[in-house]
Amino acid sequence: MPLNNHEYLIKLAHTKMPYGKYKGRYLIELPEYYIVWYNNKGFPEGKLGDMLRLVYELKLNGLEDLIRNIQRNF
Repeated sequence: MPLNNHEYLIKLAHTKMPYGKYKGRYLIELPEYYIVWYNNKGFPEGKLGDMLRLVYELKLNGLEDLIRNIQRNF
């Protein structure tokens, strides 16, 4: 994980799904049902899993615009 939360959120904002049906799509743009499916199935190991877990929490709390603003500004 980067040195601080700010850097981590910037990285999250610009990370794309590396495989599967949604390959190449920004994580924050993944459909909600897909993130919920991962939550129920189990997130992947490592950095991608950590980021998907955070995307789940952001979507659950209606905070996607926070990441979209970071995408535009950083």
